[in-house]
Amino acid sequence: MIVSTILRIDPMVRLLVLTIALATIFPAIGAGRTVAQAISNVAIFALFMLNGLRLPRDEVLRGLRDARFLLPLLVWCFGAMALTGLGLSRLAFGHLPQELAIGLLFLGTLASTVQSATAYSSIAGGDVAGSVVAAAMLNIVGVFLTAPLFAVMGGFATADLGFGGLAKIFALLVLPFVLGQALQGVGGPWVRSHPALVSTMDRLAIAIAVYVAFSGAVERGIWSTLGMAQWSLLLGLLVAFLTVGFGGSWLFAGLFRLDRPTRISFMFAGAHKSVVSGAPIALILFPPASAGLVMAPLLVYHLLQLVVSAPLASRLSRSPRRGSPGDCDGSTTIATDRSGQRRSGR
Repeated sequence: MIVSTILRIDPMVRLLVLTIALATIFPAIGAGRTVAQAISNVAIFALFMLNGLRLPRDEVLRGLRDARFLLPLLVWCFGAMALTGLGLSRLAFGHLPQELAIGLLFLGTLASTVQSATAYSSIAGGDVAGSVVAAAMLNIVGVFLTAPLFAVMGGFATADLGFGGLAKIFALLVLPFVLGQALQGVGGPWVRSHPALVSTMDRLAIAIAVYVAFSGAVERGIWSTLGMAQWSLLLGLLVAFLTVGFGGSWLFAGLFRLDRPTRISFMFAGAHKSVVSGAPIALILFPPASAGLVMAPLLVYHLLQLVVSAPLASRLSRSPRRGSPGDCDGSTTIATDRSGQRRSGR
């Protein structure tokens, strides 16, 4: 019974819990941290190169052309969510450790997930093709935008945002992605025919980055220095963040009169935040001793977004497709997804 219950839990949730437990019991410190950091850098480089190989250039160009969907999503993800993170960060200062407060701002500047946003959009009856392209585009933009946006909004104090930090972002995130795009003719078809490889690399890179970062947090005494009141405050702030993410993105998409499937995809892409890009960027920008605390809001938010998304997607899949502020008509929604297929939303 217990085993079957555990197996039903999202694999990413299981991975994060196990990684945090491992870092708590056997943290990487001293020379071990140096070795783990080097392994993490290699895994991050490989991950972003595989993502460059996996995402066809024509999908990138198609996503860029769909301005009616992509531009509002960019404004929401890197504008409204970043400002929400800034506001919650200001509320947290003085009540939480500085790194945790900064972590709320860092969370707001991150891109969306690809896998979970797409999966839940599919369950809810959203535009799956649009979700894939949109989430991928947000992650590409996020590689270039997260660090400078975080800096402009007040993250200078704790992050390595000088030339060294930007050089590491270019070397570990931008360069491998560009190489992957350049080598698509050679390795792209093979990588796309082996999706399990990218999925495994995703999880491996995340696990190593979280392990290294959280080891630093354990060394700083995250479990002993934070009391129940502080954990409760952090959880409350993240629930508020989650409410803005899901509720605000649904309402914001309605302003552009997007059809129901597209609006569903907008909501999941706009509310979700990515550990895949967040963990590597945090490990690049912050020293390990600080990175774990900065990453803590992201890890908790990631768990919460999965807990909320499952029942929400199920409810949306069962709800009647009546007209809403973002729908095109009353009882039936006929949507054309990014692949050109007409779908009935009845």
